[in-house]
Amino acid sequence: MLVTGHQGTSGDSAGGDAGGADIRPGRRGRRTLRVVGGVLAGLLVLGAGAAAWAYLRLDGNIRGVDIDQALGDDRPARSTATPAPSPYGDASPLPAGPLNLLVLGSDSRSGAENRKLGGGPEGGARSDTAMVVHLDAGRTSATVVSIPRDTLVDRPSCPAEDGDITRPASGVMFNTAYEVGGPVCAVKTVEALTGVRMDHYVEIDFAGFARLVDALGGATVTTREDIDDDRSHLTLDAGTHHLDGEQALALARTRYDVGDGSDLNRITLQQDLVRALVRQITALDLPANPAALFRAADALTTDTGLDSLGELASLARSLEGLTADRVTTVTMPVLPAPLDPNRVVPDEPEAGRLWASLT
Repeated sequence: MLVTGHQGTSGDSAGGDAGGADIRPGRRGRRTLRVVGGVLAGLLVLGAGAAAWAYLRLDGNIRGVDIDQALGDDRPARSTATPAPSPYGDASPLPAGPLNLLVLGSDSRSGAENRKLGGGPEGGARSDTAMVVHLDAGRTSATVVSIPRDTLVDRPSCPAEDGDITRPASGVMFNTAYEVGGPVCAVKTVEALTGVRMDHYVEIDFAGFARLVDALGGATVTTREDIDDDRSHLTLDAGTHHLDGEQALALARTRYDVGDGSDLNRITLQQDLVRALVRQITALDLPANPAALFRAADALTTDTGLDSLGELASLARSLEGLTADRVTTVTMPVLPAPLDPNRVVPDEPEAGRLWASLT
């Protein structure tokens, strides 16, 4: 049966005539509406509060190191960053000039997660992975240069966290710089080795790297040969695999079961991972995906120029045009060390030419 509503006329009383329905809420209805409205308002406040709490927690979890203050002015010249119009249409320009970042992976055993994942000795840490990431002017292409940790270098004296000064040393492994002087000494050693100013510093430990990969949704890589590494606990057939965070970390650490077992072969796997993560970041549209950006940021230690979510978001937005096919990965040219075939030294003048191309 079709039922039609009665339409009142201008002469109808406030309560409606006998054939009309009073659609105004009564006292009980008004109380119900107030309760529902209060609950909704409370949920909105709680939601906003939870979002603010999450932002502040993650923002506070990014550890910042004041490298500029520690090293002073005795450093290579800084590149001039050129602002560019924001692709998001807001009034704040984004930096678009060339930029160099030192990215370190440490083998810290601090914390249960790092110990479980195979971190280094208790009470110390070394730079297990070191990459100089050079962003070209315009931020649409990048060069990632890996520095083998077994490279013998001249390590300069560095200011230590306790206010002391570390001693300079010649012919020592590159990864000892972080071990004796932390991020500040790692940056100073890289700048002495390369002659290139590191504009920013980013560090991630074992647990942080695994969380980062998981936050990005994993990484898809293609292995060139079967891997069965007892030390990294990774077993993979040759072919394409989508790895979770723990598997990606194991791949980054795999060394002895690949090629000749050298650090140079491990670097090849790490560079494959870099390209895979850039592809994943591009697919996620990380600059426009704050949830993924926040989860990724929770894993980092940076210099004080990047130690907030806002600063990291600005950097991410400036890289909107960077895609995996425009990322070049190379290894610093090296030769076997004259007195130790298990160590390497920079192959000059090729190494110097590479670094000069990044200034």
